[in-house]
Amino acid sequence: MSTSASVGFTLSPDRVSGGIWRRDFRWLWAAFGASELGTAVGYSALSIIAVLLLDASDLRVSMLTVLSGVVAAVVALPLGPWIEYRSKRPVMIGTDLLRFLAVASVPAAAYLGWLTYWHLCLVAVVHTVATLAFNCASVANLKALVPREHRAEANSRFEATLWTANAIGPPAGGLLISWVGVPAAMVVDAISYLASAAGIRRLTAPERPPPRRAAEHHWSADVLAGWRYILRHRGLTALFFNAMVFGGCIMAASPLLTVFMLRDRGFAPWQYGLVLGFSALAGVVGSLLARPLIDRLGHRTVLLAAGVGRCLWLGLIPFAPATLGGLALIAVSEFMLLLFVGLFNPTFATYRMNATTDEYMSRVVMAWSITSKTVQPVFIAAAGLLAAATTARTALIVTAALLLTATALLPWHDDDARKDMRYVPSQDGPAAPDPPARRWPRRPSTRSATNARR
Repeated sequence: MSTSASVGFTLSPDRVSGGIWRRDFRWLWAAFGASELGTAVGYSALSIIAVLLLDASDLRVSMLTVLSGVVAAVVALPLGPWIEYRSKRPVMIGTDLLRFLAVASVPAAAYLGWLTYWHLCLVAVVHTVATLAFNCASVANLKALVPREHRAEANSRFEATLWTANAIGPPAGGLLISWVGVPAAMVVDAISYLASAAGIRRLTAPERPPPRRAAEHHWSADVLAGWRYILRHRGLTALFFNAMVFGGCIMAASPLLTVFMLRDRGFAPWQYGLVLGFSALAGVVGSLLARPLIDRLGHRTVLLAAGVGRCLWLGLIPFAPATLGGLALIAVSEFMLLLFVGLFNPTFATYRMNATTDEYMSRVVMAWSITSKTVQPVFIAAAGLLAAATTARTALIVTAALLLTATALLPWHDDDARKDMRYVPSQDGPAAPDPPARRWPRRPSTRSATNARR
Protein backbone atom coordinates (compact mmCIF):
# COMPACT_ATOMS: atom_id res chain seq x y z
CA MET A 1 0.00 0.00 0.00
CA SER A 2 1.31 3.45 -0.85
CA THR A 3 2.09 5.95 1.87
CA SER A 4 -0.58 8.33 0.67
CA ALA A 5 -3.25 5.65 0.69
CA SER A 6 -2.26 4.46 4.15
CA VAL A 7 -3.08 7.83 5.67
CA GLY A 8 -6.27 8.33 3.71
CA PHE A 9 -5.01 10.97 1.27
CA THR A 10 -7.00 11.21 -1.96
CA LEU A 11 -7.82 13.80 -4.56
CA SER A 12 -10.95 13.28 -6.59
CA PRO A 13 -10.43 13.22 -10.37
CA ASP A 14 -12.39 16.42 -10.89
CA ARG A 15 -10.21 18.27 -8.38
CA VAL A 16 -7.04 17.01 -10.03
CA SER A 17 -8.06 17.74 -13.61
CA GLY A 18 -10.62 20.43 -13.06
CA GLY A 19 -8.80 23.30 -11.51
CA ILE A 20 -7.19 23.11 -8.08
CA TRP A 21 -3.81 21.83 -9.26
CA ARG A 22 -3.90 24.18 -12.24
CA ARG A 23 -4.61 27.25 -10.08
CA ASP A 24 -1.96 26.16 -7.59
CA PHE A 25 0.50 25.67 -10.42
CA ARG A 26 -0.03 29.28 -11.51
CA TRP A 27 0.75 30.49 -7.97
CA LEU A 28 3.79 28.23 -7.82
CA TRP A 29 4.92 29.46 -11.23
CA ALA A 30 4.49 33.09 -10.15
CA ALA A 31 6.46 32.42 -6.95
CA PHE A 32 9.24 30.81 -8.98
CA GLY A 33 9.31 33.73 -11.43
CA ALA A 34 9.52 36.33 -8.66
CA SER A 35 12.34 34.48 -6.93
CA GLU A 36 14.35 33.91 -10.11
CA LEU A 37 13.95 37.51 -11.28
CA GLY A 38 15.14 38.82 -7.91
CA THR A 39 18.10 36.44 -7.97
CA ALA A 40 18.99 37.57 -11.50
CA VAL A 41 18.80 41.25 -10.50
CA GLY A 42 21.14 40.53 -7.58
CA TYR A 43 23.42 38.35 -9.73
CA SER A 44 27.07 38.67 -8.59
CA ALA A 45 26.05 41.33 -6.05
CA LEU A 46 28.07 39.67 -3.27
CA SER A 47 31.23 39.69 -5.41
CA ILE A 48 30.61 43.29 -6.47
CA ILE A 49 30.13 44.35 -2.85
CA ALA A 50 33.33 42.50 -1.88
CA VAL A 51 35.24 44.44 -4.55
CA LEU A 52 33.64 47.90 -4.34
CA LEU A 53 32.75 48.23 -0.66
CA LEU A 54 35.32 45.99 1.07
CA ASP A 55 38.20 46.22 -1.44
CA ALA A 56 38.70 42.45 -1.25
CA SER A 57 41.59 40.83 -3.14
CA ASP A 58 41.08 38.65 -6.22
CA LEU A 59 41.76 35.55 -4.12
CA ARG A 60 39.14 36.52 -1.54
CA VAL A 61 36.55 37.21 -4.23
CA SER A 62 37.22 33.77 -5.76
CA MET A 63 37.11 32.10 -2.35
CA LEU A 64 33.67 33.63 -1.76
CA THR A 65 32.32 31.54 -4.64
CA VAL A 66 34.25 28.40 -3.69
CA LEU A 67 33.14 28.55 -0.05
CA SER A 68 29.50 29.01 -0.95
CA GLY A 69 29.64 25.84 -3.04
CA VAL A 70 31.85 23.42 -1.14
CA VAL A 71 30.93 24.35 2.44
CA ALA A 72 27.23 24.52 1.57
CA ALA A 73 27.41 21.06 -0.01
CA VAL A 74 28.82 19.60 3.22
CA VAL A 75 26.30 21.41 5.43
CA ALA A 76 23.38 20.39 3.18
CA LEU A 77 24.31 16.68 3.19
CA PRO A 78 21.93 15.62 6.03
CA LEU A 79 19.11 17.87 4.79
CA GLY A 80 17.95 15.48 2.05
CA PRO A 81 16.51 12.87 4.46
CA TRP A 82 15.24 15.59 6.79
CA ILE A 83 13.23 17.16 3.96
CA GLU A 84 12.14 13.80 2.53
CA TYR A 85 10.16 12.89 5.64
CA ARG A 86 8.49 16.29 6.09
CA SER A 87 5.83 18.26 4.31
CA LYS A 88 7.47 20.14 1.45
CA ARG A 89 5.62 23.46 1.40
CA PRO A 90 6.60 24.53 4.96
CA VAL A 91 10.21 23.73 4.01
CA MET A 92 9.91 25.90 0.89
CA ILE A 93 8.40 28.81 2.80
CA GLY A 94 10.95 28.48 5.61
CA THR A 95 13.93 28.46 3.26
CA ASP A 96 12.51 31.46 1.39
CA LEU A 97 12.30 33.37 4.68
CA LEU A 98 15.83 32.26 5.60
CA ARG A 99 17.14 33.52 2.25
CA PHE A 100 15.30 36.80 2.78
CA LEU A 101 16.97 37.32 6.18
CA ALA A 102 20.41 36.33 4.89
CA VAL A 103 20.32 38.58 1.81
CA ALA A 104 18.65 41.51 3.60
CA SER A 105 21.35 41.45 6.29
CA VAL A 106 23.94 42.63 3.75
CA PRO A 107 22.43 46.04 2.81
CA ALA A 108 21.42 46.50 6.47
CA ALA A 109 24.99 45.86 7.68
CA ALA A 110 26.39 48.09 4.92
CA TYR A 111 24.06 50.92 5.96
CA LEU A 112 25.13 50.56 9.60
CA GLY A 113 28.82 50.26 8.73
CA TRP A 114 29.11 46.73 10.16
CA LEU A 115 29.72 44.82 6.92
CA THR A 116 32.78 42.51 6.79
CA TYR A 117 34.18 39.96 4.37
CA TRP A 118 33.31 37.07 6.70
CA HIS A 119 29.73 38.32 6.89
CA LEU A 120 29.56 37.96 3.10
CA CYS A 121 31.00 34.44 3.34
CA LEU A 122 28.38 33.45 5.92
CA VAL A 123 25.58 34.90 3.79
CA ALA A 124 26.88 33.06 0.70
CA VAL A 125 26.92 29.72 2.55
CA VAL A 126 23.51 30.18 4.21
CA HIS A 127 21.95 31.32 0.92
CA THR A 128 23.36 28.34 -0.99
CA VAL A 129 22.29 25.81 1.67
CA ALA A 130 18.78 27.30 1.77
CA THR A 131 18.61 27.21 -2.05
CA LEU A 132 19.63 23.55 -2.14
CA ALA A 133 16.98 22.72 0.46
CA PHE A 134 14.33 24.76 -1.36
CA ASN A 135 15.08 23.11 -4.69
CA CYS A 136 14.83 19.52 -3.46
CA ALA A 137 11.54 20.28 -1.65
CA SER A 138 10.25 22.18 -4.68
CA VAL A 139 10.84 19.34 -7.16
CA ALA A 140 9.04 16.86 -4.88
CA ASN A 141 6.17 19.32 -4.43
CA LEU A 142 5.88 19.96 -8.18
CA LYS A 143 5.84 16.24 -8.93
CA ALA A 144 3.01 15.67 -6.44
CA LEU A 145 1.05 18.71 -7.64
CA VAL A 146 1.13 18.35 -11.43
CA PRO A 147 -0.46 15.31 -13.11
CA ARG A 148 2.09 13.26 -15.00
CA GLU A 149 0.79 14.07 -18.49
CA HIS A 150 1.37 17.79 -17.84
CA ARG A 151 4.84 17.62 -16.24
CA ALA A 152 6.74 18.21 -19.48
CA GLU A 153 4.85 21.44 -20.12
CA ALA A 154 5.12 22.51 -16.47
CA ASN A 155 8.90 22.02 -16.52
CA SER A 156 9.06 23.79 -19.88
CA ARG A 157 7.29 26.84 -18.43
CA PHE A 158 9.61 26.92 -15.43
CA GLU A 159 12.64 26.67 -17.72
CA ALA A 160 11.38 29.48 -19.99
CA THR A 161 10.80 31.66 -16.93
CA LEU A 162 14.32 30.94 -15.68
CA TRP A 163 15.90 32.00 -18.98
CA THR A 164 13.67 35.07 -19.26
CA ALA A 165 14.69 36.18 -15.76
CA ASN A 166 18.35 35.63 -16.63
CA ALA A 167 17.97 37.70 -19.79
CA ILE A 168 16.22 40.61 -18.03
CA GLY A 169 17.64 40.52 -14.52
CA PRO A 170 21.40 41.19 -14.92
CA PRO A 171 20.96 44.28 -17.16
CA ALA A 172 18.27 45.60 -14.79
CA GLY A 173 20.53 44.88 -11.84
CA GLY A 174 23.41 46.67 -13.53
CA LEU A 175 21.29 49.78 -14.07
CA LEU A 176 20.03 49.65 -10.48
CA ILE A 177 23.57 49.34 -9.14
CA SER A 178 24.72 52.25 -11.34
CA TRP A 179 21.87 54.55 -10.27
CA VAL A 180 21.30 53.62 -6.62
CA GLY A 181 24.20 51.45 -5.49
CA VAL A 182 25.06 47.80 -5.02
CA PRO A 183 22.97 47.22 -1.86
CA ALA A 184 19.81 48.19 -3.78
CA ALA A 185 20.11 45.08 -5.97
CA MET A 186 20.29 42.93 -2.85
CA VAL A 187 17.17 44.61 -1.44
CA VAL A 188 15.29 43.60 -4.61
CA ASP A 189 16.70 40.07 -4.32
CA ALA A 190 15.61 39.82 -0.66
CA ILE A 191 12.07 41.08 -1.39
CA SER A 192 11.71 38.50 -4.17
CA TYR A 193 11.99 35.72 -1.58
CA LEU A 194 9.12 37.22 0.40
CA ALA A 195 7.08 37.27 -2.80
CA SER A 196 7.97 33.62 -3.42
CA ALA A 197 6.93 32.62 0.11
CA ALA A 198 3.64 34.52 -0.29
CA GLY A 199 2.91 32.71 -3.56
CA ILE A 200 3.58 29.29 -2.02
CA ARG A 201 1.25 30.11 0.87
CA ARG A 202 -1.56 30.57 -1.66
CA LEU A 203 -1.46 26.88 -2.66
CA THR A 204 -4.73 25.27 -1.57
CA ALA A 205 -4.65 21.67 -2.86
CA PRO A 206 -3.95 19.22 -0.02
CA GLU A 207 -0.28 18.34 0.11
CA ARG A 208 0.58 14.69 -0.26
CA PRO A 209 1.74 13.33 3.12
CA PRO A 210 5.49 12.65 3.31
CA PRO A 211 6.72 9.05 3.31
CA ARG A 212 7.18 7.36 6.66
CA ARG A 213 10.69 6.61 7.84
CA ALA A 214 11.33 2.87 8.17
CA ALA A 215 11.69 1.65 11.76
CA GLU A 216 15.07 0.03 10.99
CA HIS A 217 16.50 3.09 9.24
CA HIS A 218 20.02 4.34 9.93
CA TRP A 219 21.13 7.93 9.43
CA SER A 220 24.02 6.96 7.14
CA ALA A 221 21.71 4.92 4.92
CA ASP A 222 19.28 7.85 4.72
CA VAL A 223 22.04 10.29 3.81
CA LEU A 224 23.39 8.08 1.02
CA ALA A 225 20.01 6.88 -0.22
CA GLY A 226 19.83 9.46 -3.01
CA TRP A 227 23.11 8.34 -4.56
CA ARG A 228 22.20 4.66 -4.14
CA TYR A 229 18.88 5.22 -5.90
CA ILE A 230 20.61 7.00 -8.80
CA LEU A 231 23.25 4.30 -9.21
CA ARG A 232 20.65 1.49 -9.16
CA HIS A 233 18.77 3.05 -12.09
CA ARG A 234 20.67 2.77 -15.38
CA GLY A 235 19.04 5.79 -16.98
CA LEU A 236 19.58 8.06 -13.98
CA THR A 237 23.16 6.83 -13.61
CA ALA A 238 23.97 7.73 -17.19
CA LEU A 239 22.32 11.15 -16.92
CA PHE A 240 23.99 11.78 -13.55
CA PHE A 241 27.51 11.40 -14.94
CA ASN A 242 26.50 13.23 -18.12
CA ALA A 243 25.29 16.14 -15.98
CA MET A 244 28.50 16.26 -13.95
CA VAL A 245 30.72 16.39 -17.04
CA PHE A 246 28.48 18.86 -18.87
CA GLY A 247 27.99 21.18 -15.89
CA GLY A 248 31.68 21.08 -14.98
CA CYS A 249 32.78 21.91 -18.54
CA ILE A 250 30.27 24.74 -18.97
CA MET A 251 31.16 26.31 -15.62
CA ALA A 252 34.87 25.97 -16.42
CA ALA A 253 34.37 27.55 -19.86
CA SER A 254 32.57 30.63 -18.52
CA PRO A 255 35.62 32.52 -17.15
CA LEU A 256 37.73 31.23 -20.05
CA LEU A 257 35.26 32.75 -22.54
CA THR A 258 35.49 36.09 -20.74
CA VAL A 259 39.28 36.12 -20.97
CA PHE A 260 39.28 34.82 -24.55
CA MET A 261 36.84 37.45 -25.84
CA LEU A 262 38.01 40.51 -23.90
CA ARG A 263 41.76 39.97 -23.70
CA ASP A 264 42.82 37.49 -26.38
CA ARG A 265 40.48 38.67 -29.15
CA GLY A 266 40.09 42.26 -27.99
CA PHE A 267 36.32 42.52 -28.23
CA ALA A 268 34.70 45.42 -26.39
CA PRO A 269 32.77 44.76 -23.16
CA TRP A 270 29.53 45.82 -24.87
CA GLN A 271 30.12 43.17 -27.55
CA TYR A 272 30.72 40.56 -24.85
CA GLY A 273 27.49 41.61 -23.12
CA LEU A 274 25.62 41.52 -26.42
CA VAL A 275 26.68 37.91 -27.01
CA LEU A 276 25.52 36.88 -23.52
CA GLY A 277 22.19 38.68 -23.85
CA PHE A 278 21.55 37.27 -27.33
CA SER A 279 22.37 33.71 -26.25
CA ALA A 280 20.07 33.93 -23.19
CA LEU A 281 17.13 34.27 -25.58
CA ALA A 282 18.02 30.86 -26.99
CA GLY A 283 17.25 29.26 -23.64
CA VAL A 284 13.75 30.74 -23.76
CA VAL A 285 13.20 29.49 -27.32
CA GLY A 286 14.50 26.01 -26.51
CA SER A 287 12.33 25.62 -23.41
CA LEU A 288 9.22 26.74 -25.31
CA LEU A 289 9.96 24.16 -28.03
CA ALA A 290 10.27 21.31 -25.53
CA ARG A 291 6.61 20.36 -25.17
CA PRO A 292 5.69 20.56 -28.92
CA LEU A 293 8.74 18.47 -29.84
CA ILE A 294 8.03 15.93 -27.10
CA ASP A 295 4.45 15.60 -28.36
CA ARG A 296 5.69 15.08 -31.91
CA LEU A 297 8.87 13.02 -31.44
CA GLY A 298 8.59 11.51 -27.96
CA HIS A 299 10.48 12.12 -24.71
CA ARG A 300 13.35 9.76 -25.42
CA THR A 301 14.16 11.16 -28.85
CA VAL A 302 14.14 14.75 -27.58
CA LEU A 303 16.22 13.84 -24.52
CA LEU A 304 18.94 12.16 -26.57
CA ALA A 305 18.95 14.68 -29.44
CA ALA A 306 19.08 17.69 -27.09
CA GLY A 307 21.69 15.95 -24.94
CA VAL A 308 23.96 15.57 -27.98
CA GLY A 309 23.14 19.00 -29.41
CA ARG A 310 24.19 20.91 -26.30
CA CYS A 311 27.71 19.39 -26.46
CA LEU A 312 28.56 20.27 -30.08
CA TRP A 313 29.00 24.05 -30.13
CA LEU A 314 31.61 25.04 -27.55
CA GLY A 315 34.41 23.69 -29.77
CA LEU A 316 33.77 26.37 -32.43
CA ILE A 317 34.46 29.31 -30.11
CA PRO A 318 38.29 28.94 -29.77
CA PHE A 319 38.64 29.19 -33.55
CA ALA A 320 36.82 32.53 -33.82
CA PRO A 321 39.11 35.30 -35.18
CA ALA A 322 39.20 38.84 -33.80
CA THR A 323 36.82 40.11 -36.49
CA LEU A 324 33.12 40.83 -36.85
CA GLY A 325 32.78 37.37 -38.36
CA GLY A 326 34.50 35.88 -35.32
CA LEU A 327 32.09 37.72 -33.02
CA ALA A 328 29.18 36.33 -35.06
CA LEU A 329 30.64 32.80 -34.80
CA ILE A 330 30.85 33.09 -31.01
CA ALA A 331 27.31 34.49 -30.82
CA VAL A 332 25.87 31.71 -32.99
CA SER A 333 27.79 29.02 -31.07
CA GLU A 334 26.53 30.31 -27.72
CA PHE A 335 23.01 30.66 -29.09
CA MET A 336 22.91 27.08 -30.38
CA LEU A 337 24.46 25.69 -27.20
CA LEU A 338 21.85 27.36 -25.00
CA LEU A 339 19.03 26.52 -27.42
CA PHE A 340 19.73 22.82 -26.85
CA VAL A 341 20.24 23.41 -23.10
CA GLY A 342 16.81 25.05 -22.91
CA LEU A 343 15.34 22.08 -24.79
CA PHE A 344 17.17 19.45 -22.72
CA ASN A 345 16.57 20.75 -19.20
CA PRO A 346 12.75 20.43 -18.98
CA THR A 347 12.89 17.09 -20.81
CA PHE A 348 15.45 15.80 -18.34
CA ALA A 349 13.58 17.24 -15.34
CA THR A 350 10.44 15.40 -16.45
CA TYR A 351 12.37 12.16 -16.93
CA ARG A 352 13.95 12.38 -13.47
CA MET A 353 10.55 13.03 -11.86
CA ASN A 354 9.01 10.02 -13.59
CA ALA A 355 12.00 7.77 -12.91
CA THR A 356 12.12 8.52 -9.16
CA THR A 357 9.52 7.25 -6.71
CA ASP A 358 8.01 9.75 -4.29
CA GLU A 359 9.82 8.48 -1.20
CA TYR A 360 13.23 9.18 -2.79
CA MET A 361 12.53 12.36 -4.78
CA SER A 362 14.01 14.90 -2.34
CA ARG A 363 17.08 12.80 -1.60
CA VAL A 364 17.79 12.19 -5.29
CA VAL A 365 17.60 15.93 -6.04
CA MET A 366 19.79 16.77 -3.04
CA ALA A 367 22.39 14.14 -4.01
CA TRP A 368 22.42 15.52 -7.56
CA SER A 369 22.83 19.13 -6.37
CA ILE A 370 25.52 18.37 -3.79
CA THR A 371 27.59 16.46 -6.33
CA SER A 372 27.30 19.34 -8.81
CA LYS A 373 28.37 21.87 -6.17
CA THR A 374 31.41 19.72 -5.38
CA VAL A 375 32.45 18.76 -8.92
CA GLN A 376 32.12 22.14 -10.64
CA PRO A 377 34.81 23.97 -8.61
CA VAL A 378 37.22 21.14 -9.49
CA PHE A 379 36.58 21.65 -13.21
CA ILE A 380 36.90 25.44 -12.84
CA ALA A 381 40.22 25.15 -10.97
CA ALA A 382 41.65 22.60 -13.44
CA ALA A 383 40.70 24.76 -16.43
CA GLY A 384 42.16 27.84 -14.74
CA LEU A 385 45.45 26.07 -14.08
CA LEU A 386 45.59 24.84 -17.69
CA ALA A 387 44.89 28.37 -18.98
CA ALA A 388 47.65 29.76 -16.74
CA ALA A 389 50.12 27.17 -18.05
CA THR A 390 49.09 27.60 -21.71
CA THR A 391 46.42 30.02 -22.98
CA ALA A 392 42.70 30.54 -22.52
CA ARG A 393 42.21 29.33 -26.11
CA THR A 394 43.99 26.03 -25.40
CA ALA A 395 42.00 25.53 -22.21
CA LEU A 396 38.78 26.15 -24.16
CA ILE A 397 39.75 23.57 -26.79
CA VAL A 398 40.51 20.95 -24.12
CA THR A 399 37.26 21.75 -22.28
CA ALA A 400 35.26 21.46 -25.51
CA ALA A 401 36.88 18.10 -26.30
CA LEU A 402 36.04 16.82 -22.82
CA LEU A 403 32.48 18.08 -23.25
CA LEU A 404 32.04 15.89 -26.34
CA THR A 405 32.65 12.81 -24.21
CA ALA A 406 29.46 13.62 -22.27
CA THR A 407 27.43 12.43 -25.28
CA ALA A 408 28.59 8.86 -24.60
CA LEU A 409 27.10 9.12 -21.10
CA LEU A 410 23.51 9.57 -22.28
CA PRO A 411 21.11 6.61 -21.75
CA TRP A 412 21.51 5.21 -25.27
CA HIS A 413 20.85 1.52 -24.52
CA ASP A 414 18.71 1.65 -21.43
CA ASP A 415 15.40 -0.16 -21.08
CA ASP A 416 14.67 1.83 -17.89
CA ALA A 417 14.74 5.07 -19.88
CA ARG A 418 12.21 3.70 -22.37
CA LYS A 419 9.88 2.57 -19.60
CA ASP A 420 10.14 5.82 -17.67
CA MET A 421 9.07 7.75 -20.75
CA ARG A 422 5.93 5.61 -21.12
CA TYR A 423 4.89 4.54 -17.63
CA VAL A 424 4.26 6.07 -14.23
CA PRO A 425 6.49 4.54 -11.52
CA SER A 426 4.26 3.08 -8.83
CA GLN A 427 5.02 2.45 -5.20
CA ASP A 428 2.31 -0.21 -5.09
CA GLY A 429 3.67 -2.73 -7.58
CA PRO A 430 3.86 -2.88 -11.37
CA ALA A 431 3.94 0.42 -13.20
CA ALA A 432 0.63 1.76 -14.42
CA PRO A 433 0.14 2.73 -18.09
CA ASP A 434 0.72 6.36 -18.92
CA PRO A 435 -2.51 8.24 -19.62
CA PRO A 436 -2.92 9.61 -23.16
CA ALA A 437 -1.13 12.90 -23.68
CA ARG A 438 -3.43 15.90 -23.55
CA ARG A 439 -3.04 19.56 -24.10
CA TRP A 440 -2.66 21.92 -21.15
CA PRO A 441 -6.19 22.08 -19.69
CA ARG A 442 -8.26 25.06 -20.70
CA ARG A 443 -9.82 27.35 -18.16
CA PRO A 444 -13.60 27.64 -18.53
CA SER A 445 -14.49 30.98 -20.05
CA THR A 446 -17.62 32.94 -20.81
CA ARG A 447 -16.07 34.28 -23.99
CA SER A 448 -16.91 32.83 -27.38
CA ALA A 449 -14.92 29.83 -28.60
CA THR A 450 -13.04 32.00 -31.05
CA ASN A 451 -11.79 34.37 -28.38
CA ALA A 452 -11.30 31.80 -25.62
CA ARG A 453 -7.82 31.78 -24.14
CA ARG A 454 -5.92 29.12 -22.27
